[in-house]
Amino acid sequence: MSLSEKSASERASVLLEALPYIQRFQGKTIVIKYGGNAMVDDKLKEGFARDVVLMKLVGMNPVVVHGGGPQIGQLLQRIGKESRFVEGMRVTDRETMDVVEMVLGGLVNKEIVSMINRHGGRAVGLTGKDGGLIHARKLELKKPSADTKLPSEIIDIGHVGEVESIDPSIVSLLDTQNFIPVIAPVGVGKDGQTYNINADIVAGKLASVLKAEKLVLLTNTAGVLGADGKLLTGLSAPEVDALIVEGVIHGGMLPKINCALDAVKSGVRSAHIIDGRVTDAVLLEVFTDDGVGTLIHG
Repeated sequence: MSLSEKSASERASVLLEALPYIQRFQGKTIVIKYGGNAMVDDKLKEGFARDVVLMKLVGMNPVVVHGGGPQIGQLLQRIGKESRFVEGMRVTDRETMDVVEMVLGGLVNKEIVSMINRHGGRAVGLTGKDGGLIHARKLELKKPSADTKLPSEIIDIGHVGEVESIDPSIVSLLDTQNFIPVIAPVGVGKDGQTYNINADIVAGKLASVLKAEKLVLLTNTAGVLGADGKLLTGLSAPEVDALIVEGVIHGGMLPKINCALDAVKSGVRSAHIIDGRVTDAVLLEVFTDDGVGTLIHG
């Protein structure tokens, strides 16, 4: 076989490998949490936009929820405001919330929308405030007291919220009209206050409400690692629970894994924690046999 024939054969094999996945996921909703290196590296950003457009073109319904922590930190630094964190969460006073909403709902959201549209998609930017999408409540951060007889101390970290409920009507409407929703994780409470919400949590809750086929969380790691440091490519929910109890899954991976677990236990068919540092990571995870991260199923 000549080199050109071999190359043609390899390309055909790649396309054929994708075929059953295209057939299986046609018409299905896939919620993607977009963040980490994939949001700041130009090559990765372009790859992500292409991946989302291709998914839509072959009949899937991608829904993007994005973060923007580094961008928020940069703008706060430019205006001379210090970023403060408590247990990994940004302390968000009224002034910081204005910056958060401007960065997430404006700068970052519109950049992602423009990028997807530039590659032939039809993206529409939203925040959780649009169409009553995300109803939030203030997050109560509790710090256990040193004296076990005393109640936990409640730490006020400002306009940081958690999801109370989601009305997916506007997302479902956009999907049926061939648009790609791009959502900033900002919600509004019954008190009219605006709240900054963790993007992983929003993506997980949205996937559950939409009865999504998949939840995909982009990270800056290879995925979930075992006690031997090797990547665990496929795990059931009970296996994940056991790894948490054993302490194998700990630290910064815990919030993501809990988000994925909650989604799977709420009816999402599978959750994927994938390496966003890999070009076209979403495409490789959805359309190939091997993938680029950890798949979690019920």
